[in-house]
Amino acid sequence: MSQQEASSQFSLLRERRFAALFHTQFLGAFNDNLFKAALSLIFVYSGLIAADATDIFVNAAAGLFILPFFLFSASAGQLADKFEKAKMVRIIKIMEIVIALFGGLAVYLQSVPAMLTVLFLLGVQSTFFGPLKYSILPQQLQESELIGGNAQIEMGTFVSILLGTIAGGVVATLTDVNLWLTGLVCAVAVLGYLASRYIPECPPTAPDLKINWNPLSATWEMMKSARRNHTVFLSILGISWFWLLGSVLLAQIPNLAKVHFNAGPTVVTLILATFTIAVALGSLACERLSGHKIELGIVPLGAIGLSVAGIDLYFAIGGLDVSVAREWFAFLGAHGAWRILLDMMLIGFFGGLFIVPLYALIQTRTEASHRARMIAVNNIINAIFMVGGAALAILCLGIAGMTIPDFLLMIILMNVAVSAFVFQQVPEFAMRFLIWMLSHSMYRVRHEGLDEIPQVGPAVIVCNHVTFVDALLLAGAVRRPIRFVMFKPIYDIPVLNFVFRVGGAIPIQGERENKAAYDAAFAKIRENLAAGELVCIFPEGALTRDGEIAEFRRGVERIVEESPVPVVPMALQGLWGSFFSHAGGVFKNPSRLWSRVCVRAGRMIKPAEVTAARLQAEVQALRGDVC
Repeated sequence: MSQQEASSQFSLLRERRFAALFHTQFLGAFNDNLFKAALSLIFVYSGLIAADATDIFVNAAAGLFILPFFLFSASAGQLADKFEKAKMVRIIKIMEIVIALFGGLAVYLQSVPAMLTVLFLLGVQSTFFGPLKYSILPQQLQESELIGGNAQIEMGTFVSILLGTIAGGVVATLTDVNLWLTGLVCAVAVLGYLASRYIPECPPTAPDLKINWNPLSATWEMMKSARRNHTVFLSILGISWFWLLGSVLLAQIPNLAKVHFNAGPTVVTLILATFTIAVALGSLACERLSGHKIELGIVPLGAIGLSVAGIDLYFAIGGLDVSVAREWFAFLGAHGAWRILLDMMLIGFFGGLFIVPLYALIQTRTEASHRARMIAVNNIINAIFMVGGAALAILCLGIAGMTIPDFLLMIILMNVAVSAFVFQQVPEFAMRFLIWMLSHSMYRVRHEGLDEIPQVGPAVIVCNHVTFVDALLLAGAVRRPIRFVMFKPIYDIPVLNFVFRVGGAIPIQGERENKAAYDAAFAKIRENLAAGELVCIFPEGALTRDGEIAEFRRGVERIVEESPVPVVPMALQGLWGSFFSHAGGVFKNPSRLWSRVCVRAGRMIKPAEVTAARLQAEVQALRGDVC
């Protein structure tokens, strides 16, 4: 991301059309997490609930907050389209003030049923606010500002979750908890309402829409629409599974700290803060690890890291010194405490790596006309999974008598199975993971001029051919999917063949060797270009044997004659002599395992100006003397 792009995101915070919504969202999320965190600690440490029933009530509280997302998301989305959105937000914020007052009364009366009711009502108002905030953004921001606006909303959400959780933990330890909690929650709700008054008018987008108030039929219709896009639907399931795992894990922290760590409320706050900060850091790291583009290859990395850290957490809990009761500062000095905190941090960090690319995939691979409904489906399925997670926790911990460490280990092992299922169903994740690993381990890759590649529409890429993994390096560098035309013996290499097949590569043989296969390859190229895709060919027809660029064959001219599309010349620098090149023999130069490589793109050439000789000269100039 350029400095200009980065600064433009933060400049939105100075503009009313975005800042008012941002602050309204921030304060609402803060209040939700403040009350949830305080209530969990009150349940565990106040004595209102019998010690052997705390598992049930803690998980019931988590489930009640999520339940409205399942029950009312479909209706909330319809209302957001039908009515003026800024006015709807203000109505919801007034409701939040009323709920806050009721919450203070519930805590004052020490009424557990009333406290649980407040959590449910907070979930209801959050359910109706969600579709509004995401539908307001496209109406208030330019298309070029939407990515920055969404990024700011997500960043604010993570920060507000952290601050709300910490504030809830602090308030729950105070002597006059009912007074402090009531005052703080009400004050934040009032500030949220005042911020909402500055949201500019947002006209309804479907004023004639007939509301389907039946949550079951409305939800079912949206589900059927989502399932038609297999990759997007499985990505939604992957996100939902993570939120099940995260919500179940966080819900157990208060009781885990009390029963298994012999620790007080401040330790609960420390662990929750560690996890939340780590999720935020993992989310921020996605952009750097993916090279500022949507990179599905880091999704398996996130799943693997999360699973390894979760399994280690199970053993770390058993190794903690619990000989004396501790608050947070003394806990840090206990044997085994830092290992637990590190595992929680890694779970959060890799969780951020896991879900952020999945969110981006949903947004970019869903038709614009259906994007809001797909996001609503994501919210509904998230809610189903989190409520199911709460029910599973109640069943395993409260009824079956499973210990919290054993339960958490079971959830992590389930994560391994779920991840394997998703990656098996969508091999693209595994393919992109191999590409990402290659370009971040064996090669240190930098890019130049890749903005010359069109973001949409058909084009042909031509490049010099140095190693068996050239296609993987190009696929990892270019933001759009590429259909590679490659020599069949390379296409058939074990392991790489899996990557090439999943990536839709087109195997080709010489016209003299197999004319039918040769013509079939050109027919496939025409089909892909007609569909608006990028097609890459290596016009030399074979890997270089001496490091020099061989004469370009005229197949590229035939391609452009049959499909008049622009051609982008590209060059790979620094690959000759690396492990996969012919220099000294393929796979025989381990000293070049970490080669410095540059992927360069030149200016796009119009179809009428394309000749094999000119393209060869362009690629030669891009490559320079570094082969």
